[in-house]
Amino acid sequence: MTGSTPQRDLDHPHDLVGVGIGPFNLSLAALAQGVPGGLATAFYDQNPAFHWHPGLLIEGATLQVPFLADLVTLADPASPWSFLSYLRSRDRLFPFYFAEKFHIQRAEYDAYCRWVSAQLPGLHFGHQVDAVRWSPERALFEVDFTQLDQDGEAEALGRAYSRNVVLGVGTEPYVPEPLKPLADAPNVPVLHSAEYLDHRERLLAAEHVTVIGSGQSGAEIFLDLLRARPAGAEKIHWLARTEAFAPMEYSKLGLEHFTPDYTRYFHSLPEQTRNELVPRQWQLHKGIDADTIAAIHDELYRRTLHGGWPDAVLTPGVRVRTAGRVATTKVELHLEHPQQSTRSRLTTDAVVLATGYRERPVDRMLAGLDPYLRHDSAGRARIDDAFRLVLAPSVTGSVYVQNAEKHTHGVGAPDLGLAAWRSATILNSLTGKEPYPLPRRTAFTSFGLERREAPHIPAQGQALTPLTRNI
Repeated sequence: MTGSTPQRDLDHPHDLVGVGIGPFNLSLAALAQGVPGGLATAFYDQNPAFHWHPGLLIEGATLQVPFLADLVTLADPASPWSFLSYLRSRDRLFPFYFAEKFHIQRAEYDAYCRWVSAQLPGLHFGHQVDAVRWSPERALFEVDFTQLDQDGEAEALGRAYSRNVVLGVGTEPYVPEPLKPLADAPNVPVLHSAEYLDHRERLLAAEHVTVIGSGQSGAEIFLDLLRARPAGAEKIHWLARTEAFAPMEYSKLGLEHFTPDYTRYFHSLPEQTRNELVPRQWQLHKGIDADTIAAIHDELYRRTLHGGWPDAVLTPGVRVRTAGRVATTKVELHLEHPQQSTRSRLTTDAVVLATGYRERPVDRMLAGLDPYLRHDSAGRARIDDAFRLVLAPSVTGSVYVQNAEKHTHGVGAPDLGLAAWRSATILNSLTGKEPYPLPRRTAFTSFGLERREAPHIPAQGQALTPLTRNI
């Protein structure tokens, strides 16, 4: 719900204030409701209501995690905020049962999250957090915010006090440097995949469309455009920097990289090892669902049944060096193929950048905490195993993070399947108790060797016990 500003003074501070209301902080807010004795919480988001990637809710697109990876189930299956509870509230349990869908559509996941957000207390949309500071005198965090009106304009200023803070501001679309000037220019048909549905009709009307990016979003957009354009006149290019349009690692043992066991193992590794490991694991989270790859091939093959080939070009291993406008309506991409050591140009009418997301910067918001923050050798925030920023000992409160810890906790940081476990871990840490008992083991794989004492080596000159005896 869009709530009014919570009235809590210095004598009654919040136990937890959340910045951002995406799926991860929504999970935390839902599980916080089940903590015995209750917690005083408030969560703020500058958007007017909850929406999850609205530009990518393409018809038929499914989540890449099972429905059990909802906001709460993997920490509290009996929670009233589970996906099954949502279905029951809509009288849809039996249809879902007979549908036998382990992976639900994205649009349904978005509807479920909006159902939770509409009923949970303590959620305050239309509130932009401007600054988070530590007050040594009060031993509390000060959270300054601006209340926005329906048009997004500033309406009132406010401040909340809290013993703890959790950052869940999510990520923002990433646009490669060569294409930033065009993406930022008005009336130029270069857009990020996050805006795809907002511009779909315009893209379908374009004579030629280029999709850049080899992940799931790029594949889904290419497939959607392909299905909607006439056979023989598809006029679509699909380009990617990766060496192949590769499937995502989805074997059962491969998926164990998204377990608490692997997260703990990764956190225990040396910083340099973690830095080298994450880029090598791209296929765990940046590949394409095998069903989507199959659907693309089926659609391309179907268009060859009456002779000829579809006018669609799929080229991996290509990078965009530079880009510019041609005349007033077209875009020219300057391409390079490193394996071939060749370069070429591609003229297109529209470009969709399925180039992923990056962590949203929070330096400005956390400027007041800068004297207390501890950083690693690359200047990134240090984060402990309970998802807390490592702060100076003088700060008695905690700042937790959600989906900002890939460098310390690994590829599972943005994965919805770990949302409930991470939220439960945070609440266990915050309360100093165990309102949510968590499993000790979650994977069949043992990540790393058991630590054992080194064998005893006798000192020089010490007598050795013979292995055999002379008889």
